[in-house]
Amino acid sequence: MDWHQLWTIISLPDNIPIVGLMFLIPFYTWYAFRQAFANDRLIDQLDADPEMAKTHHRKTQPYQKGWAREVHVWPYLLRIEFLSAIIVTAILMVWSITLDAPLEEPANPTLTMNPSKAPWYFLGLQEMLVYFDPWIAGVLMPTLIIIGLIAIPYIDTNPLGNGYYTYKQRRFAIWTFLFGFVILWCVMVVIGTLIRGPGWMWFWPGQTWDHNKLIFEVNRDLHEILGITDPILYGIFGFLVVGGFFLITAFGIHKLMTLTEFNRKILARMTLLQYLTMQVLLITMIGLPAKMAARLLFRIKYVWVTPWFNV
Repeated sequence: MDWHQLWTIISLPDNIPIVGLMFLIPFYTWYAFRQAFANDRLIDQLDADPEMAKTHHRKTQPYQKGWAREVHVWPYLLRIEFLSAIIVTAILMVWSITLDAPLEEPANPTLTMNPSKAPWYFLGLQEMLVYFDPWIAGVLMPTLIIIGLIAIPYIDTNPLGNGYYTYKQRRFAIWTFLFGFVILWCVMVVIGTLIRGPGWMWFWPGQTWDHNKLIFEVNRDLHEILGITDPILYGIFGFLVVGGFFLITAFGIHKLMTLTEFNRKILARMTLLQYLTMQVLLITMIGLPAKMAARLLFRIKYVWVTPWFNV
């Protein structure tokens, strides 16, 4: 194991945010779950004891007489935000003084860096280019991310969990967020930073980044593996495979959401447009790791090949 190689990668000034992300995301995820479980236990106590419910919020801190029932933005929130801004500014000043971020040599069109990587916050998109057409990874997927974030308030009909952490009342929303943010974004950024080396080849942490390494791997389209040669037939076949994936995944998501009575009530309140929008966004999210598994495990390049686009 070449630990010097690993240290060289993680000690680069540009990669320090990624190292911090690998520790901060798990810590704050654990902390949020800890607070949510504590609030869930309190909610169960309040449901069982009506008298206790009269003097407590749905938070672990009990309500005391004399407390303001409304907390105004000024001065309470703005005072905290102002102090936070000062602290963050001080941290960034110390960071910029102690860590060098030197400019590289002027760009040379005859000599491309290997590996040539985007800034760390775009590495997730660059990793997606391995598995999808450029217009899908660079245009369609980011567009769906933005549309999905905009659509969340109009899709999520669960009124509970506003103003307090809860797990029981927000299971589906919590796991959807964790899957989309941690798995589909943070993990992709870590892969692009620590695992993708020269030639955008896969190097496990500790492996030497050998610029002369050769990998004898053949990536083939699904119709080539099955021996389908007619363009019309493999176009129809790819459409059926992708359509089948959408139908099977939609059925699985629906079954998963109807496991509890609480989720069934939430589904009953959704309109058809809300339900279909949610399904399309969730299936697209699941499609990314499914396509990654097909490429990394079975060397399948594309499932659906057409003259206009490939999936």
